[in-house]
Amino acid sequence: MIPIVSVPESIAQSLRSYRAIFSREEGFAWMSRYVTGLLVSPNKTVQGIYDLLVWPDGEAAPSRRAMHASLFESGWSSDALMGHHRQELGVIYRLGGRSVVSLDWTFSHHDRGPKIYGIKKRYEYLEHRQSLYQTLMTGVISNRERVDGVEVVVQAPGFEKEEKAYLKATAKGGYESKEAGRQRVVELFAHMQHKWAYKKRSEIFGELVHQIEQEGHFPSSPYVFENGVLSVEVTQEIEKWGKYWLSELEKSRHIFWDNRDHRIEEVALELRQSHPESFRKVTVKERNGHGKTFWGFTKCVRLKRYGKKRIFIVHEEEGLSDPPRFCVTNALHWGAKRALETWRYRGASETFHEFDKQDAGVEAAQLRNEEAVKKHFRLSCVAQSLLQSIVAQPSTSEKFAFAQGAITSGQRGRTRLRELFRAILAFVKHLVEKGLSNDQVLERLIPA
Repeated sequence: MIPIVSVPESIAQSLRSYRAIFSREEGFAWMSRYVTGLLVSPNKTVQGIYDLLVWPDGEAAPSRRAMHASLFESGWSSDALMGHHRQELGVIYRLGGRSVVSLDWTFSHHDRGPKIYGIKKRYEYLEHRQSLYQTLMTGVISNRERVDGVEVVVQAPGFEKEEKAYLKATAKGGYESKEAGRQRVVELFAHMQHKWAYKKRSEIFGELVHQIEQEGHFPSSPYVFENGVLSVEVTQEIEKWGKYWLSELEKSRHIFWDNRDHRIEEVALELRQSHPESFRKVTVKERNGHGKTFWGFTKCVRLKRYGKKRIFIVHEEEGLSDPPRFCVTNALHWGAKRALETWRYRGASETFHEFDKQDAGVEAAQLRNEEAVKKHFRLSCVAQSLLQSIVAQPSTSEKFAFAQGAITSGQRGRTRLRELFRAILAFVKHLVEKGLSNDQVLERLIPA
């Protein structure tokens, strides 16, 4: 637990461009402290971050309530914050070579927060148990050096099945009074309102793509996603903007082959048995720069509802004995090498999810309304990007010789901690010069 005496200069410098989003200096100051706390506090709730803050001499400590109100109840726009964030990233990624936008969704678990906005209680197939969680839709931009979140959206829970069951169980052939009939009509209208307001994942991803492309900050970045995101609505939205997409394809998907529809896994089996020479050896560069060899087959075929697309059947073993991976793209001119190099950027979403859950407090905040949850998630995106923007020097310590001179995320984190400790040392020196005892200094830094 490290007291936060001031916002580190590396973070403060990066946040200065966000000042115009906040109408008051006080709100911007709270945001800066909160983002710092998301990166350094072991307890990433409002209470946990507030408890680490140390206030200068002669300045009365504001209440935790003031922090919560400034961050999550005041009128600053999280949409404007995220729009500015994407604009900043657009400048960075235009100078950083090839970049890819990855679309994905994940679960944010809150087993102790049944009243948090967007919480669902369902069987969680990854954990194999009943769980309370939010469903998050994410957009991530990445190149060989960086991974940045460009949007996080919470899917509101839908209760259509439960409401239908209630309406069916309470249905009557007639109503004895006008008031009873009126109440029934209100229930039916409420059910229809909830049904129309609910958005499927494909709708949310379509809106996310529309927002990114409308702003135009990543003009040359294709989209990549798994088959859980693949849908006609999403692909049509991407193609509407003249962009390319690459998706994983289910093995049960039917393709038009040899004048009739076949499951793609059947086509792969036939090719392995009858025409193994059709799988060409391809060596691609992964995001980390290392080479990896695959054996791939590609061909343009027709998919029902999607039209003419290019498919890829890929093996990682030369003997084609491993289970194949199937991909599809609207880029009809792409070869296996281009497609596989693009697909290797798919893992950037997992990296972002891991960081946001473990280091940026996505699963820690106990917020109960939609706007507050949106603000917290978007500030987490900003915090994750700020860490990557910290200027660090290659470590000369033998302890970090494994990095071989490269600047890693861990070294950027150490640079941030050194700034915090430098501020603490300066603060302690100031208090000692004023004549405070060791116990008094400790009380200022860590109140009992």
